[in-house]
Amino acid sequence: MAALPTNVAAVLSAKTEGNVQILAVNTLGVIYLMSNDDTIKTVADLKGKTILSAGQGTTTEYVLNYILEGNGLTIDTDVFVEYASEHAEVISKAKSGGYEVILLPEPFVTQMKGQDASFSAQLDLTKEWKALGGGELTMGCIAVRKLFLEENPEAVEAFLKDYEASVNAVNADP
Repeated sequence: MAALPTNVAAVLSAKTEGNVQILAVNTLGVIYLMSNDDTIKTVADLKGKTILSAGQGTTTEYVLNYILEGNGLTIDTDVFVEYASEHAEVISKAKSGGYEVILLPEPFVTQMKGQDASFSAQLDLTKEWKALGGGELTMGCIAVRKLFLEENPEAVEAFLKDYEASVNAVNADP
């Protein structure tokens, strides 16, 4: 069993012909557009802007593209997206003054706020996703190899019960 991004679990499931399965979703949408420009209140306000993000070819890119296009913005015409190799590079480039709009997931949103208080989360991409008719924006999951599940159903069931108890305890007293 492993905790994985949902897109990775989906790829593994496809590559193994269903021999990797999702047991539980453990992370919902945690992606935000941050800016030091307080005039950005809606997706439409991104027109003419350049967004710096990490995660090219991942869920982050697809979510951003869906939201931009769903709000009538054409990438490379109305809004521009540049990609960094990792989230730490996004933070570094934003702090150096090179970008005013960045896309980050938690916990990097909190890190950015701590390193440069002029940046704040302007748009919650989960809310924007839902506004376009999307359901829950799943980001992380617990996955299991099918053979392990079949050979160890009691262990998997015990794990899931303990996992649920842990989640409930944290949610009761964060």
